[in-house]
Parts: sequence; structure tokens; C-alpha cells
Amino acid sequence: MSRTAAVLRYIRRNPNLGIGLGILLFLILFSIVGSLYTDPKGPYPLAAPASQPPSLEYPFGTDGQGRDLMAVAVAGTWLTLRIGVTAGIIGVLIGTILGFTSAFYGGWFDIMVRWVVDVLLTVPGLLVLVVIASSIGDQVVDTNGMALIISLLAWMGPTRVIRSQVLSMRERSYVMMARLNGMSGPGIIFRELIPNLLPYLGASLVGSTTGAIFASIGLAALGLGSLRDPTLGVTTYWVMNQNAFVRGMWWWAAVPVSIITLIFVMLFLISAGLDELANPRVRKAA
Repeated sequence: MSRTAAVLRYIRRNPNLGIGLGILLFLILFSIVGSLYTDPKGPYPLAAPASQPPSLEYPFGTDGQGRDLMAVAVAGTWLTLRIGVTAGIIGVLIGTILGFTSAFYGGWFDIMVRWVVDVLLTVPGLLVLVVIASSIGDQVVDTNGMALIISLLAWMGPTRVIRSQVLSMRERSYVMMARLNGMSGPGIIFRELIPNLLPYLGASLVGSTTGAIFASIGLAALGLGSLRDPTLGVTTYWVMNQNAFVRGMWWWAAVPVSIITLIFVMLFLISAGLDELANPRVRKAA
């Protein structure tokens, strides 16, 4: 059996992972294909008649400032996913480096990393991000800047999880044999530990991405960052700022709420599927 066939066969046995990846593929295709059929100026004010309900010309309607909500959905889905994935990757990368080195080598470095993580995890992350984003100002914080700001606190969770896994794995027999054979510390980490922790690293990436998307939506909904970028959080901000529900413009709120719900259902299913892949007991029971 080829590797591709084996992967597809496993996905069929793991419906959570399969459905989650299917939703991810749908959102990516929606963003890519939709960008070919929508006006690039559509997500910005005065691109269409304001406050129009869904119709054949505007399938998702328009908002109070004349944005085509179909174009907003296409651009906002891609921008929101990009912010979350970028911040998640940076957070997991930093967490992987700190978690592996502190747990494997121990000593004063491990004590310092553990102390910093324990202290920072007690601080409300969204409050810190609000202070940072408001201090920088909306002229600097574009989508890339927002991803970098969020990644400042996205590494603590992965660091703690990966460190705990490495602490248990470094005492196992195959690691001891690698040491007796003269393999160096970096060699053990890259050849023995990381391959065995790939499912956990994938789960950590999904968790960090979920937290980053939550943070980006929360910051944008509070009016922080660039309010011109048509992210889902910025769309939510304008829904609240211009009283869409009071004005009876239900379609305006339905667009970001529906896509945000779909994104988090996708992330939950992928996380559950990766947990089944990483947990032998759950995998055996399935």
C-alpha cells in the first residue's frame, strides 16, 4: 500500500480529522476561487450601494458603508486564517525550541524557562495584547503586525506541553541507547524525540492557531489595529459599532458569525482528530 493510500485510509477511520480537513479545504478554495469572481475593491467602503439585503447581484448583501459582504467574506476568511496560522507557527516554533532544550538539558536554563512560563500564564493574555496593540497604534498594526503581536504570547502553552512530553521521553530506553551509542544531544532531539512528538506538535499548532484567531478577532472587535483591513474581527467591530441588529441588517452580522463558527468547528475537529492520532489508547479503542 502506498503512503497516500495509507493516509487516506486512516482519514476514513478518523472522521473528526477528515471532516476538519475537508472544512479547511473548503475555506481555502472559497478564498482562492472567490477572489477570482469578486471585485478587489469590494471589501472596502463605497464599493457598492449601502445597506442592501442579499440578492442575485450581492449574494451576501452589503453593509452600512457600502462594502460587498461576499467580497468581505472572501478576503476576511483568508486574512483571519493567515493571522492565526502565522502567529500559531511562530508560537509553536518558539515553544518547541524552548520546550526541547529546557527539558532535555535541564539545569538553570530549565528553571528559568519554567519560571517565566508559569508567571506569564497567570497574566491575562488578552489584556496584555490590548495594551500592546493600543500603545503601538493602528497606523503600524496591519495584519502582519497583528500576527506578530499575538505571537508574543502564543509560545507559552506549547512550551509547557512540549516540555512535559520531553521530560517523560528523555528517560525511555531508546533515548538511553542513543546516548550509550555516542549520539549527541541535538542528534537525539532531531532523530529520536521530534519524530515521536509530531502528532503533539501538530495538536499544539492547532491549539495555538485557535488562540491566535480568538485574540485577533477580540482585538479587532475592540477597535484595535487597522480598521480598514476586512478581517472577520473588523467586520464584527463594524456590526456592533453601527448597530446592525437595531437597523434590521441581520445579513451583515450573519456573514462573520457564520464563518467564525465554521472556522472554530474546523479547528475543534482537527484537534480531536490529532488527539486520536497522538493518543494510542484512544486510537486502539477506535
